[in-house]
Amino acid sequence: MKVFHGSVEGAVSEQRTSTFTGVVWADPVMPATDGVTINNVSFNPGARTYWHYHEQGQVLYVAAGSGWICLEGGEPQAIRQGDTVWIGPNERHWHGANTKNFMVHTATSIGKTVWQEAVADTDYLRSAD
Repeated sequence: MKVFHGSVEGAVSEQRTSTFTGVVWADPVMPATDGVTINNVSFNPGARTYWHYHEQGQVLYVAAGSGWICLEGGEPQAIRQGDTVWIGPNERHWHGANTKNFMVHTATSIGKTVWQEAVADTDYLRSAD
């Protein structure tokens, strides 16, 4: 057992740029442990991840605001404060804020994350606010 108090001691907020579109900040909740990472992630309106997948899956808990999540081949689905999302192993997806609101979620990622290309504006903007 390990107990982590608050955020990772000594960790600083990190602006994410190479695998995100728009302004996105992440704060680690705990250091990477046994293949699990947990981060609080803040998205400005219009900000989103690149396409990616997790070898063992991911859980998102939306703590504030609203946004979208989209699996490859599907339509973007609205998510909002209080929602929990399970993304299964190796399901290619993206997530982020909608165009009018910020979104903060806690992301629990299991196993390796494989980052891919940016989500095209046309794919992102086909979502209805």
